[in-house]
Parts: sequence; structure tokens; C-alpha cells
Amino acid sequence: MTEAPTRLVIEGCAIATVDPAETELSSGYLVIEGDRIVGIGPGDAPRDIPAARYVDGTGCLATPGLVNTHHHLYQWATRGLAQQGTLFEWLTELYPIWARIDADTLGPAAAAGLGWLALAGCTTTTDHHYVFPRGTGDLLGVEIEAAARIGLRFHPCRGSMDLGQSAGGLPPDEVVEDRDTVLAATEDAINRYHDPAPGSMVRIAVAPCSPFSVTGELMRESAVLARRHRVRLHTHLAETVEEAAYCREHFGSTPVDYIDELGWLGPDVWLAHAVHLDFAAVAKLAATGTGVAHCPTSNARLGAGIAPVRALLGAGAPVGLGVDGAASNEQNSLADELRAAVYSARLRGGRPSALTARDALALGTIGGARCLGRDDEIGSLEPGKLADIALWRLDGLGHAGIADPIAGLVFGSRPPLALLLVGGRTVVEDGELRTASADELARAAQIASNRLLGLGPTSPTAPPSPLAAGVLSSLGLAQEVPDGSLLPNQTAGGQS
Repeated sequence: MTEAPTRLVIEGCAIATVDPAETELSSGYLVIEGDRIVGIGPGDAPRDIPAARYVDGTGCLATPGLVNTHHHLYQWATRGLAQQGTLFEWLTELYPIWARIDADTLGPAAAAGLGWLALAGCTTTTDHHYVFPRGTGDLLGVEIEAAARIGLRFHPCRGSMDLGQSAGGLPPDEVVEDRDTVLAATEDAINRYHDPAPGSMVRIAVAPCSPFSVTGELMRESAVLARRHRVRLHTHLAETVEEAAYCREHFGSTPVDYIDELGWLGPDVWLAHAVHLDFAAVAKLAATGTGVAHCPTSNARLGAGIAPVRALLGAGAPVGLGVDGAASNEQNSLADELRAAVYSARLRGGRPSALTARDALALGTIGGARCLGRDDEIGSLEPGKLADIALWRLDGLGHAGIADPIAGLVFGSRPPLALLLVGGRTVVEDGELRTASADELARAAQIASNRLLGLGPTSPTAPPSPLAAGVLSSLGLAQEVPDGSLLPNQTAGGQS
């Protein structure tokens, strides 16, 4: 029997290494052995590599796999709702729906979201899951199982909310947990799932949700817990003007000063959004090495504003990209966030030099790796690093005439993937997901969404139950159709 190839050689492609020297090759090769990159070079690949499979990369660009630093996978089941809501309005509408999430909803939603991320070049992703309805079991474990199925490197964040409406918070009381429950469940997740070993596929982070849904006591104790176990910390911060006003009213400080008082700044912390920062806040994040997950499309969808990415980078803060949840970024393509990051930075700065295509690629790769504390293993193409590689096909009609392949990736239409490797394992090839059926993922996600919204089990146009119709109507999410039944409003999205 012929021995299976133990090495993979990708040859004839342009290469953007995103290494410290910003090395780029117009035509070169990569050699992968096991889960690691063992060689990179210009020109033709060596032909005498034993037991190697050669992949023709002509017309392609090889980059590090993209790193997604902020997501909410459960939201794949509630896409297209609250279309005109601000963040607080959007949350107010969706919290009651999310209160019904269970494993049967989350599993298909997470698998669909992860599969879609893979098809858009993502090899490592976080997920910030903070909704844990009572009696629903190990929801974090459900997500971890989905990530293993799809084959992505996964950094799930055990989120939490303990500040309900009755105590002055935004979320309804039925979706919050008490502090002792949160801390015990978070510690259990770390003990069960966190793998600090080199090449790890799963690492846990501790992630109370936000200043308006979590008490200061839980924030403090979460930081102590995370540092005792040497895991990272994550939360939403400074996303909207309403949040900034909330912090001034309740804490007498800016969002960044508030979490600083709670022990929440440092190189083991990364923050989602960080849109509304003054100069002092930017300087404080940079000085402490606190990272930022920049989510330009979601911020635009919710009208939250544009994060000061150029200022953060100039000050030396780690900045990565995130798609955010699928209910506030239905496209959910990290590759498209590259272009969104460039355009939003240029709009904010009023100048086209504010962010370049290469800056954006760095945000989506090594910047994200820095936020997750894994820039020694992922985020660039260098010998010794993990073979997390995206091979983008740029020789089609959509990219004809774009001489610079990096500009083609960032400014052009999203290119198909010739190959996506995670630790040397093929996840996508020739534009198709190879670890799961995309059609089956889509069907399962649609059924889960219908079930959550009270629609029929298999048909997106089946009438909901009377109870579900009442819930949807009370949320402003329903509209009449000719037969008298109710369907989710896909055109306007009511507001509370």
C-alpha cells in the first residue's frame, strides 16, 4: 500500500506572510509537515520532498488564516430582526426570544455560523456566549462540539449577566444568573475544556457581558478567577453613546475608567467594539496592552459609530477584527470585514491613508492573534507556526485586472477559497466545506430558527402557534399576510 503523504507543498502562489518584516512573495511556496509550517520560499518549490502532496497555487494568494475576535454564534437563529433598532432597542427586542435558547437551537446555529466562517477564510474564532436559560445544560459544550465538527480553532468565552431589569440593568430578569452560579459554571468550563498546550484547538476565556448587564462585583471576581487559572478576559465596552451615558450616570466615569477600577485592563484582556474612546482611553488601552476587537459592520448595522482604529494602532494597542453576532451582521464574513475596516477608518479619519489594505489584513490575522494571546503560534506564515492557511483564488472574473493580490483580497469581491487549512487539516477545498455538508448545516439552522421563533418545524412560511404569534406581535416583530397568519417582519423590524 502506498504510504499516505505526510507533507503538503503549496506552490506557484503569491504569499503575504504578515510576518514582522511584512514579507511578500509574488510567486513562492509553502511546505507543511503535520500541523506546522516548515518552509517558505520564493520561486519553485523543491521537488525532492519525500511523501509530499503538491498543490498548484497558480492564480492564488496565500495568507494566514483569518482570526475572528468577537462573535455570538447563537444569534444565527435570529437573523434579520430589529433592523432599525439602536443597540439598546435591538437588545430589548431580542432578549425575550433569546431566553428560549436551548441546546437544540444552539447546536445547529453554532455549526452553521462556524461553517460560514470557514468558507470566508477564518481558521480561529472566538464566541462570546452569555445567555444561559435555566435548565438548558452545558451550552458551551454544545458550541465546542460544533467547532470540533467543523474543524476550526476555537476560543469560546463563558459569558454571564447578573444585572437584570429589577436591579437597574438592561436584560430581563429571566435571562440573568446569580453571581455564585456564574462563577461556579465558569470555573467548571475552564477545568473541563481549556487546553493551554501548544497547538491547542480549544481555549476558554472569562467574559462577563457588559457594564449594563453585569454587576461590578461579578466583574471583579471574574477577573480574579481568570487570573487564578491564567486564562484571558473579554467583555463588551464603549460600544454606543447610550453605554457611555449609562456609565456616567451609574458609575460617574467613562467605560474605560470604570473597568480600570475593577482590575480589567491588561495584556490578558481584549474588549469588543471600543467605539467611543477619548484620547485618554486610547492611551490607557495601549499602555496596558489591552486589546480591541473591531467590528465595523456590526457597528454600522446598529449605528453605533466608528472605532478609532488608527489612533489605537498608532498608540500601540493590539487590534483585531470581529464579525460580531449574526443578528447584527447577517453577512458574518470575516473576509468582508477587511474591506469594512478600511472604509470605516477612512470615513472616520477623512483621508484615504487612514488604513491600507495591508493594515486590514494584519488586523484580520496577526492583530487578532495578539488579542487572543496566540501570536507566537498563529496570525502569520512563518516556519514553526501552525499551518493555519487560507489560499484565495484570485484568477476569476471578479478579480481580473487587479494587479496587487492583497488589494484584490481586501478591495475586490470576496474570493473563493482554493484551500483552507487548520493545523494542516483541510477544512475547505475548491470553495466547498469538506468537514460537513453546507446544505445540511443550512437546513438544520433554518429548522432551529423556525422552532425558536415558534414557526413550523421545517417551513419558514408556516404559521406560528398562537402563543408564538402573541410573543412576536408584542415584540413588534410580526406582520399580517393574506391568509391571516403571522410571519416575522423581514422588511422593517419593529422597535420596542
